[in-house]
Amino acid sequence: MFRLLSIEFLKLKHSRASKVLIITYFALLTSIALIASIKFDIGPIQFHLADQGIFNFPYIWHFNTFIAAFFKFFLLLVIVSMMANEYSNKTLKQNLIDGLSKKEFVLSKFYTVALFALISTFFVFFVSLVLGLIYSDYNEVSIIFSDMEYLVAFFVKLLGFFSFGLFLGVLIKRSAFAVGAMLIWFIGETIGYNVFKWNLFRGTDVADNIFQFAPLKSMWNLIDEPFSRLNAVRTLANEIGENISSEHGVHLYEIAIVLGWTFLFIYGSYFLLKIRDL
Repeated sequence: MFRLLSIEFLKLKHSRASKVLIITYFALLTSIALIASIKFDIGPIQFHLADQGIFNFPYIWHFNTFIAAFFKFFLLLVIVSMMANEYSNKTLKQNLIDGLSKKEFVLSKFYTVALFALISTFFVFFVSLVLGLIYSDYNEVSIIFSDMEYLVAFFVKLLGFFSFGLFLGVLIKRSAFAVGAMLIWFIGETIGYNVFKWNLFRGTDVADNIFQFAPLKSMWNLIDEPFSRLNAVRTLANEIGENISSEHGVHLYEIAIVLGWTFLFIYGSYFLLKIRDL
């Protein structure tokens, strides 16, 4: 595994664009801390976002993993360009000539994807822990380290998303077209879900039951939006007569669905390489 990872990082080391995107990605993850500085002072109304409890333990694990997941597109660009460069620079063919099997080649990409997801998860853990220790009203150890399943869901979400990007990179061979294909897939899923939800099966759970197995929707489902857990939001909802769901947990079956897609994407990448004449 370490031999395969060293090969991939040697390639990334010589890619200036990849290094810029990786640095930008982790800088954006760090920028979550800037949320604490958001303040609104309008006459007698003073609003400080950090005082609304978003950095309280254990809520912070939910909030930060949800927000951090939006930045994953920067690493997606690294992954698809990493695969596209293999074709344009003919390093894929050279690696195979040098004795690397197609299985090892795909594994080297998967290990890189998994390492990106793991480092991202630890980074979000560290940033969240520091913010929580500074701003949280609760500092008991049992509270600090509860709800850690959101970090597991975050890791699985990134792993599945990056594996999808890797598969598209292998399939299409061009980074811009691979990213475009991901965007088209997202639009297609969104339109399909809304047609089922609001037209064909309005007022039922049919759309959710079907699209929970769609790739991007299943990844989205891993971490529900955290805003409805805030007391201010719940109070406002109660005043206008809206009922907010209290279900925000991470479910094993949702993790299993995403891991299933991850396996299919990685195996699909290997299958494509296996049948192609490189």
